Amino acid sequence: MRTLLLSLSAFFLMGGACFAEGRLPPGGGNGSLKPCPKTPNCVSSQADDPEHAIAPLTYSDSRAEAKARLLKVLTEMKRTTIVADQDDYIHAEARSLIFRFVDDVEFAFSASGKVIHVRSASRVGSSDLGVNRKRVEEIRRRFARPQQ
Repeated sequence: MRTLLLSLSAFFLMGGACFAEGRLPPGGGNGSLKPCPKTPNCVSSQADDPEHAIAPLTYSDSRAEAKARLLKVLTEMKRTTIVADQDDYIHAEARSLIFRFVDDVEFAFSASGKVIHVRSASRVGSSDLGVNRKRVEEIRRRFARPQQ
């Protein structure tokens, strides 16, 4: 029992350290997402540098329709789970096939226009071999596709 309590305590302390370092998603707020770290395993439509910058998603229908379409796209993607669905924010986790690494994929709906800001970032490591950028482009492709 004591070993179990010590193990659980260590787990929660390490989890708190990861959160303090910003490794876990920051959550939505005022249409902005947390900046990418200096490592190349993150893309964001709010980044200024070319290494991390990616275009936001845009839509022409209503915000509610766009959000429903985006949620549908995310639920249809393999190994992707929606963990937060708030008024102006969506957070999903995408797991890699073999090692089960978790990437955070976040969307913030802009209050000033038909724009959805996006951030996709690996929780661990430095390089992602372009996986986060490819994921966002796949989401963009599916989001833009006419829905049946």
